[in-house]
Amino acid sequence: MTLHTQPGSVTAVRRGPQRIVCLTEETTEWLYLLGQEARIVGISGYTVRPRRAREEKPKISAFLSAKIDKILALQPDCVLGFSDLQADIAAALIRAGVQVTVFNQRSVDEIFSMLFQVAAMVDCLEEGGRQIAAMRAGLAAIRQAAAEREASGRRRPRVFFEEWDEPHISAIRWVSELVGLAGGDDCFPELATQSLGKNRIIASGDEIVRRNPDIIIGSWCGKKFRPEKVAQRPGWQDVTAVRTGQLFEIKSADILQPGPAALTDGVAQLAAIIQRWSEQHG
Repeated sequence: MTLHTQPGSVTAVRRGPQRIVCLTEETTEWLYLLGQEARIVGISGYTVRPRRAREEKPKISAFLSAKIDKILALQPDCVLGFSDLQADIAAALIRAGVQVTVFNQRSVDEIFSMLFQVAAMVDCLEEGGRQIAAMRAGLAAIRQAAAEREASGRRRPRVFFEEWDEPHISAIRWVSELVGLAGGDDCFPELATQSLGKNRIIASGDEIVRRNPDIIIGSWCGKKFRPEKVAQRPGWQDVTAVRTGQLFEIKSADILQPGPAALTDGVAQLAAIIQRWSEQHG
């Protein structure tokens, strides 16, 4: 907690919003990491990071819907949301007179921008800057390790990141960028810039087979990844990743949250998978 004392005042005060509702997980996790969890008065029901937030904070929203009356009862002075998908929630709260900030981060750089802005809002630029610098250093180390593997003659694996299985949805932009940073090549880079899942649907599994990924990573938005189901898909038995057993899961909370998780635990898991593949097959 950052305290400030005005001239002539004997009472230290906190600057920035004091009663924050977080409609998605990434801002909740970031405020906890900044030591500002006391400001949070409500969270998304999908929050799993940090685990203790579920025990400490009222759950007032899903992703596409929210309990507007319960949010208003909490008397927030700031609501933080994510993306155009929460536009209707934001509009209802704005009409009720609530301050709402909705971020729309889709890339790694945009995630860092969101982290910086939230840290500024709660007067934690020094601590926020320190943690952001540590995240950037971690990404730089992963990028350097991948570059060294390439310099030694190891090739980059083709990676299919499956965000949903029925229908097949490929990686969103920040995930695609992290795959590249970790030393892999996204099998569907042309879809990564599409912000909506419906625009990243791969019409036919045959196209995935044709692109023949070396690694398949599933992160089915909270549903358990089933590698045996992937291996049994018609025509997939000759896909290199299936044939060599390179089927992995990264939990959606670790990689599909456009916040601290993706830039730390999520990318670390991506890097470990790609490094092991490189050592065995590269």
